Amino acid sequence: MKVLVVGSGGREHALCWAIAASPLCTKLYCAPGNAGIARDAECVPVAAEDLDGIVSFCNDEAIDFVVVGPEVPLVMGLVDRLAEAGIMAFGPRADAAALEGSKGFTKDLCAKYGIPTAAYGRFADAASARAFVKEKGAPIVVKADGLAAGKGVIMAETEDQAIAAIDEIFGGKFGAAGAEVVVEEWMIGEEASFFALVDGEHALALATAQDHKRAFDGDTGPNTGGMGAYSPAPVMTQAMIDATMDRIIRPTVAAMNAEGRQFRGVLFAGLMITDKGPQLIEYNARFGDPECQVLMMRLKSDILPALIASADGQLANFDLRWHDEPALAVVMAANGYPGDYQKGTVIGGLDEAGQDGVQVFHAGTALKDGKVVANGGRVLAVTAMGATIAEARKKAYEAVDRIDWPNGFCRRDIGWRAVGR
Repeated sequence: MKVLVVGSGGREHALCWAIAASPLCTKLYCAPGNAGIARDAECVPVAAEDLDGIVSFCNDEAIDFVVVGPEVPLVMGLVDRLAEAGIMAFGPRADAAALEGSKGFTKDLCAKYGIPTAAYGRFADAASARAFVKEKGAPIVVKADGLAAGKGVIMAETEDQAIAAIDEIFGGKFGAAGAEVVVEEWMIGEEASFFALVDGEHALALATAQDHKRAFDGDTGPNTGGMGAYSPAPVMTQAMIDATMDRIIRPTVAAMNAEGRQFRGVLFAGLMITDKGPQLIEYNARFGDPECQVLMMRLKSDILPALIASADGQLANFDLRWHDEPALAVVMAANGYPGDYQKGTVIGGLDEAGQDGVQVFHAGTALKDGKVVANGGRVLAVTAMGATIAEARKKAYEAVDRIDWPNGFCRRDIGWRAVGR
């Protein structure tokens, strides 16, 4: 079976690494890929957002199955285009990818179908959003409605911060993603990442994970795309998993069907575990990054049949097996991220780091003159397994310390909640 993975990040490297091990996969491509992915797949110079180019490549190479990694091509309608060309793909069509493409759409869906989430307001102008903040007070959360690469959420501790965020969003900070703003209550609890494969009718819960969004130790600094993750998340007990499936995931699958937007792919629910139980923060319509890295490390089963079953509507009797040992990933980012950062800096020590069962998943990397160089904000996800979260963390940070990259940084407290338990 010829498989194409679309994307160039750490999530796509983890997917390629897992798919490459499948006996079903006879040839693996990645478009466009990165320096690390090139070890597991043949990278082709087609951008993830080049829908025409991807469809054309699939036709030319007789690709049997496409796995779409990032959210942008999903929202743009890549899966729709592939379906029109008779090519099976993993991921939702554009109308269903609206669960990630529009926070306002998701909030309205939750309100209509009684899916537990934070109280909110949805606004197309700054004045109305400011008035809502004045009425509700702070702390409060301000979100750009559309795709903002994980950076369009502002946790405002004061009304002034919230109003400044509203003005920045409507002022164009996030481009078209800021055409609308969602303002919602600040929920109190512990965050967790929950993933389920969905085939349009059925949902299969995957292993749980916990992400670290803030840039710096102690959960301080600006929000990022994610600075580290671990799996499983201790807060997600079996009772909490059952409650999430019963109150959030299955009702969402049914709601999307009722709205004529059948969802197939992976539902990634960002959860807040509150004293009322799990509540939905927001949905993503693809695997998380860096959560995908820890999930793929822990997965015992072949991932490819599961992805095909999701695309083909065959998940009803499907099951996956997981390693009991936890996994933890530490993201190494370019100095300055999530603000301005330098590209092209050389990274050494990667082979030394990737030993003893440690996997160094590449995100923003490229090859230049035979050397691996940084080519993005989040650059590597150093991922390890251990008998405990503490042991996995020790192995991951030992590997981080073998990497020679003066232009990068990482948080030193990934997994602190789980270790504290």
